[in-house]
Amino acid sequence: MYLTKEKKQEIFAQYGKASANTGSAESQIALFTYRIQHLTELMKQNKKDQVSERALVGLVGKRRRMLDYLKETDIMRYRAIIKELNLRK
Repeated sequence: MYLTKEKKQEIFAQYGKASANTGSAESQIALFTYRIQHLTELMKQNKKDQVSERALVGLVGKRRRMLDYLKETDIMRYRAIIKELNLRK
């Protein structure tokens, strides 16, 4: 399994400022990014896997909406998470 409980705790602790802070926009965006990277690698190996492709597109959309929300509410947090995760735009 690629996403263990410990890995989630690590992501939340690094980006959510506490391991219990699972609902912050930054921690959710970081988790989506981790899952997107995993699915991207999976799609490189299995080009015809339509279920994984649909999940990947859905996750990219969720992350985009979360980033748009963060951009509207607090531009400094948006810029910080974009820089920290090395996302384009």
